[in-house]
Amino acid sequence: MKIIIMGPQGCGKSTQAKLLSKNLKIPSVSSGDIFRELKNTNTLLGKRVVERLSKGLLVSDDDTMDVINQELSKKEYKKGFIIDGFPRNLYQAQNSLFKPDLVLYLEVPLEVSVERLTRRMREDDTPDLIRIRLSEYHTNTRPVLDFYESFGVLRSIDGNATAENVHKSAVMEVYSALKVN
Repeated sequence: MKIIIMGPQGCGKSTQAKLLSKNLKIPSVSSGDIFRELKNTNTLLGKRVVERLSKGLLVSDDDTMDVINQELSKKEYKKGFIIDGFPRNLYQAQNSLFKPDLVLYLEVPLEVSVERLTRRMREDDTPDLIRIRLSEYHTNTRPVLDFYESFGVLRSIDGNATAENVHKSAVMEVYSALKVN
């Protein structure tokens, strides 16, 4: 099963991906983790990633597609995966090399995202950079949600609930999708 977990930064995508990965026994991958790892490399791609993230911008579509396609071509993802942080816009959704079986959208209010992000204390999580990323995210995401909704694979979940309750809702959606497929 190929599952995408979407939602604004700070909604709990990575937490839910890890919980679902354990529950379903399929690997999870986070585009954000991959990009942060690239920051530690001395490659041209790593330098471009660092430059974009330091300005509070998202990684370019071309770089994102290259990184995600390389990662998901690895053997451990052949039987399925859970990915969070991808796609971030309609171009990426339309040009992805895989079709998701399920897209979970974790909905949270803006204030909750900002509060959660400032608590995690990453160097790229200053309030100003957070607001830039959230604004860009919301502008680009609605068309992606509409795109996946048109295929009947989108499910919305209240991401403002406890991690346990969000996970219960996510599991229910996964098993519901398995019955349909």
